[in-house]
Amino acid sequence: MHVFVTGASGWIGSATVDELLATGHKVTGLARSDASAAALAAKGAHVRRGDLDDLDSIRAGAEDAEAVIHLANKHDFSNPAASSAAERAAVQTIGDTLVGTDRPFLFASGVAGLAQGRPSTEDDASSAHGPDSPRGGSENLALEFVERGVHSVSLRFSPTVHGTRDHGFIAVIAAVAREKGVSGYPGDGTNRWAAVHRSDAARLVALGLEKAPAGARLHAVAEQGVSTREIAEAIGRAFDLPVASIAAEDVQGHFGWIGNFFARDLEATSTGTRELLGWTPTGPTLIEDIDTDAYSAH
Repeated sequence: MHVFVTGASGWIGSATVDELLATGHKVTGLARSDASAAALAAKGAHVRRGDLDDLDSIRAGAEDAEAVIHLANKHDFSNPAASSAAERAAVQTIGDTLVGTDRPFLFASGVAGLAQGRPSTEDDASSAHGPDSPRGGSENLALEFVERGVHSVSLRFSPTVHGTRDHGFIAVIAAVAREKGVSGYPGDGTNRWAAVHRSDAARLVALGLEKAPAGARLHAVAEQGVSTREIAEAIGRAFDLPVASIAAEDVQGHFGWIGNFFARDLEATSTGTRELLGWTPTGPTLIEDIDTDAYSAH
């Protein structure tokens, strides 16, 4: 199958491209820089130049392919409104392009905010609707295209997709620990984060392309929840730092913007996804990755 991938040189996207090529698919990746284009070409993927704001390039990529995997995101936490607007515009463009084709359209989403007081499941619908909601309400927007002949599938990733050279949330938390000289955790540290290794996430995307029915919500979750205290303790071991609780009123000041996420309970299950796809995570756990220096190179 010829697959157009946005975010093809990103953290999850680059692993996904490797997985798709290894399983016999032809890949065209969206690349916004010369370095990204060269990396994709070196793997044997085709290159389409453009970025998340280049809707004409995204439209052309979707038109030319047999399936679309949309993983690009600005992740601009200083301007979430702009990130949400760009995400919604890209999803709208891809959906409009694929109307009536029944082609697969897999798109990145997340497990955060789906449920309160319990782990989220694949049955939990997103409450984000409309352009002013988180991620621009892109999950619900994309799933609405199912009724218009698009094979939409939501890829809900854990808040941490970890591994060596990860530059996401855990890398930021580790950087804060090194800067402050203490590895902190919010409150009593009992709030928990779902986690998945990058290799397992990429394999789930490839399986979702092959097996997931239209309208499916897939959870890329290997560990239902790792406590923030366990995370802080592992970071403390990795960098030989003391570990301490950070009072609720000091979380924002200590951690900065990442504190808004680190203080939340973001547990999720993936029972439905595993049964549907036959997906069994095999990669290292989050704590194993931290303990084996996956974040020490940052």
